[in-house]
Amino acid sequence: MNVNDMSLEHDVKKLVGSYSSAGFQASNLAKAVDIIKEMKKQKATIFLSFTSNMVATGLRGLFAELCRRKFVDAVITAGGSFDHDIIRSYSDYQLGDFFMDDSVLYKKGINRLGNVLITNKRYELLEKKTQKLLEKIYKKNKISSPRVFAYEAGKSLNDKKSFLYWCSKNRIPVFSPGIIDSAVGLQMYFFKQRKSDFRIDVTDDMPVLADMVLNARKTGGIILGGGISKHHTIASNILRGGLDYAVYVTTASPWDGSLSGARTQEAVSWGKISKKARFVTVDCDATVAFPLIVSSVLK
Repeated sequence: MNVNDMSLEHDVKKLVGSYSSAGFQASNLAKAVDIIKEMKKQKATIFLSFTSNMVATGLRGLFAELCRRKFVDAVITAGGSFDHDIIRSYSDYQLGDFFMDDSVLYKKGINRLGNVLITNKRYELLEKKTQKLLEKIYKKNKISSPRVFAYEAGKSLNDKKSFLYWCSKNRIPVFSPGIIDSAVGLQMYFFKQRKSDFRIDVTDDMPVLADMVLNARKTGGIILGGGISKHHTIASNILRGGLDYAVYVTTASPWDGSLSGARTQEAVSWGKISKKARFVTVDCDATVAFPLIVSSVLK
């Protein structure tokens, strides 16, 4: 089928199906859809991994939908994802562009994330909500973990576009090994100034993650972007000899040896992806590729 076949109209499934023979990244995207469908067919335990910046975009709604449907079994992400998900549950962001005058934005108290604009007032809101939430968590247990924080945060929200909301509701664990590197993490530091015996124990989440990996019939990773979210997903699967399925969506380059740019086949050498696995790397902005992938899979 030709990609320019106008009879496709708005049928995403047919459109993406036509990508398989289109070449270049279109074919890789079609392969990603097939691999994710096989993950579900084989009842694999699916780990959804994404970087924080994506939650500041429209992908947040897709993450929430996948969690609402229990399509994924765990989420692995960075602390900034909590920042954006909590803030946007109360007040949304604005759209700007990539070439605004940043010195002017700074004077106005506006932070630019690509072409997404976030005012300082949004972070003031986050501070109030997080401090209140930490007080509640502290009263239950002075030593907590990122997974527990994510669960309690989701319980406190009333926004069906929130991935934390659905993860809490459906008991989908959210792992965030680098939570301190975020606005929420900074609030944890401030809270500890008042409550010196407060602790966030990242290692406390490892047994839960390890059990999921070791007890799974098969494991699959849907990995958007790179960084600590990506590495925690693939590294945890070393325990079982690697992921059985892996789909990467990235814009990073592999030529500097960075983890973010590393391709799926490189992970095979580490035992993070099984040598028998089905895998693909889609070189594309996730805000472009992932809606097509999800729409086609859920169709």
